[in-house]
Amino acid sequence: MNKFCLGIALVLVSASSLAQVNAKLQTKIDADTRQLESKIIEWRRLFHQFPELSNREFNTGAKIAAYLKSFGLEVQYPVAKTGVVAILKGAKPGPVVGLRADIDALPVTERSTLDFASKEKTMYAGKETGVMHACGHDGHMAILLGVAEILSKHRDELKGTVKFIFQPAEEGAPFGEEGGAALMIKEGVLNNPVVDVMFGLHIQALLPSGQLSYRTGGLMAAVDGVNIKVTGIGAHGAAPWESIDPIVVSSQIINALQTIVSRQTDLTAGAAVVTIGTIHAGVRRNIIPEEALLEGTIRTFDTAVQKRLHEQITRTATKIAESSGAKAEVDVQLMYPATINDRHLTELSVPSLIRTAGKDNVVVTQPVTMAEDFSFYQQKIPAFFFFLGARPDIKLERQPVHHTADFLIDEKALITGVRALTNLTLDYLFVH
Repeated sequence: MNKFCLGIALVLVSASSLAQVNAKLQTKIDADTRQLESKIIEWRRLFHQFPELSNREFNTGAKIAAYLKSFGLEVQYPVAKTGVVAILKGAKPGPVVGLRADIDALPVTERSTLDFASKEKTMYAGKETGVMHACGHDGHMAILLGVAEILSKHRDELKGTVKFIFQPAEEGAPFGEEGGAALMIKEGVLNNPVVDVMFGLHIQALLPSGQLSYRTGGLMAAVDGVNIKVTGIGAHGAAPWESIDPIVVSSQIINALQTIVSRQTDLTAGAAVVTIGTIHAGVRRNIIPEEALLEGTIRTFDTAVQKRLHEQITRTATKIAESSGAKAEVDVQLMYPATINDRHLTELSVPSLIRTAGKDNVVVTQPVTMAEDFSFYQQKIPAFFFFLGARPDIKLERQPVHHTADFLIDEKALITGVRALTNLTLDYLFVH
């Protein structure tokens, strides 16, 4: 038997022994979880109906803090502008487990007939928009509140400490502001007491409801932003020869950027994506403007590939602009590192997931090119992040894709998320 197989065998033995040692506690927690399901759905609907954008989760944070205080927990609020941290100390000494949920919504106008659909409006980037929990963060909050209430009822039977972290601004702080996991860490969320390991989940509306999926190592991509300002010479639209047209130059840059991934990147080292998402130029159809601004996103899994992409994007844009007599200024912003699950903690965690959902409902997933700022915690301590399937079991006209107006989840999956985080926490506290 090789070392890897031996390690898995030991983990399975430990998990089996744990289930026997704590059978009475597990039975009580299972009963509490079943009784709490309707309340968890109620919480999710409340958060869904009244969403708030990143670093503006004032009412959301206050509601979470009030719930946690009602459970008898030690509550810190606000943290990192609008976040909440609650501490549950068991009766016996032991490790410290951190559990994290994100609390912010997105500037998306919901297209739904649900009774609890969001009607919230706000100004974003100078435009009026709806606000929607279009990525499942409302479910994350409800799940973690459920775990907090359940474990708080059994603190006299627990060893160690659980730190519940409700984090703002996972989708990114507004321009010019700090926020998210990085600010939580800066303000000491991993200290007092020092967190030994952390667990987190993300609802995935395109996976079968109740399925749990994970991956050892790289699960989600690093994300960087890129802005390219192209400066030319303006002219009348009827006399383009008098201009250096920044729109035409920008189109050439956009096309060329696609060849960086398809022709210049070793994709066997990890997937990579370069996408230009916005183009801003001009005010009138018959005026060639002086400037154009391109905004895009870069996704990578390998740090060497990430560094080369930054260099290649800069070179490509500046040289194409120069060849036309224009000028391109490239600004790359480092945003989130890759979400990389700690290998040893992942091995310890898989039996807990299987105990939650059954072997057939726990699968190894391929890496995804979305990003998560949970990765900042993973840079500091061992941490494990996984997906909770929540695809609605109904006929839909459109796929419930994340970050869209049609996003929708199966609320029956929420209880599986509660069980998963509860089992991960108990198994770690009692094994270590």
